[in-house]
Amino acid sequence: MQDETNSVDLDLSGLKCPLPVLRTRKALRRLAAGRILVVTCTDPLAMIDIPNLVREEGARLDAAERHGDRLCFRIARSAMPPHS
Repeated sequence: MQDETNSVDLDLSGLKCPLPVLRTRKALRRLAAGRILVVTCTDPLAMIDIPNLVREEGARLDAAERHGDRLCFRIARSAMPPHS
């Protein structure tokens, strides 16, 4: 497991599509290279939307897990920005 001091937690519980993916994109773009974004949400569509966002942004999805009604994603910010 990664060093937790290197991660930023984003709790988006209760938000519905498209807000979880929009707020994840905003947080990911502000995140320094090499940091980890841990996103927690309850919108079932996020299981499709967030992995697609991660791919579009050129980041790495380290984990996507379901814990009851909560979805948890660990996203690593890449060192280089994606192509525009």
